[in-house]
Amino acid sequence: MTESKDALTGVNLRPFAGAAADVAETVRIVNAELAADGQPNRASLEGRAAYWRHPSEMFDSARDVTIAELDGRIVGYGIREWSDTSDGKRAYEVNGAVDPAFRRRGVGAALLAENERRQRALAQTHVTDRPKVLDSWAGDGQAGDIALLEKNGFAIVRWFFEMVRPNLDDVPEVPLPTGLEIRPIDSDERVHAVWRADVEAFRDHWGGFDDSDEALQRYLESPNHDPSLWLVAFDGDEVAGGIINGIEREENAALGVQRGWLHSVFTRRPWRKRGLASALISRSLVLLRERGMTSAILGVDAENPTGALGLYERAGFVTGYRSMAWRKPLDEA
Repeated sequence: MTESKDALTGVNLRPFAGAAADVAETVRIVNAELAADGQPNRASLEGRAAYWRHPSEMFDSARDVTIAELDGRIVGYGIREWSDTSDGKRAYEVNGAVDPAFRRRGVGAALLAENERRQRALAQTHVTDRPKVLDSWAGDGQAGDIALLEKNGFAIVRWFFEMVRPNLDDVPEVPLPTGLEIRPIDSDERVHAVWRADVEAFRDHWGGFDDSDEALQRYLESPNHDPSLWLVAFDGDEVAGGIINGIEREENAALGVQRGWLHSVFTRRPWRKRGLASALISRSLVLLRERGMTSAILGVDAENPTGALGLYERAGFVTGYRSMAWRKPLDEA
């Protein structure tokens, strides 16, 4: 992978070379973009460093990150991954961020073009019967991103919501289904069992994800990894379902909130439709309150096939920020 310069904009594109300064600049840029666009999230330096230092088949920072510079200053970056999706596609994601101070100077367009070029080249090395597509993401308030994606032939294929419970008062008591019990996740063996159960449960959900051992290691090394916040129900030796809760302390400090995340709410097929998720959600809200949090947040697919949207509304969550999955066919010819 070599450096290149966009002739129209003067944007210099180079590979990420593993430098800590590059990681720090990309975190600064994405957080500036999130703030400018009114999005309720922030990235952490340690979390990104952990993610980028564990290459997998689907994401390798040395291959899949491009740095954009203007006059020697880092002003944006592109990032790429691929996965096999539950709707039968092989999806090549193209994403990134641009420093808001350098918008409308062609940086985003140059990065998107480079992302597409790289993903098309990678797709040509893959032999699969699945239709190949390019995927991307944009938040409801990211007018520039939306315009760029539309201009380049992408269309919305799915909506996602971030739902917030504004307070942790009046949490209802919901009993666990008979025969299930919550156990602490206090060993590597149990951590891996929960990971495998979570991956299995989300096979039924739209989209794709990296379920490799490297992906697990990225999560285990993230700064806010805390299994004492996980609530997992067992049926004998089997994981029936659980909630991977977390407290993103840097994000909370940046946003001035005391908020807990229900990062992953999952129930395996044999234990669905028995009220397990409702019981775990109520217990998660109480647990987050006991840890000093005053609100909670989670993400949900607006067309979730298991009825999660209604489940969260009944638990007191309301729809906040919306984001969109975008897609276009990848015609290798």
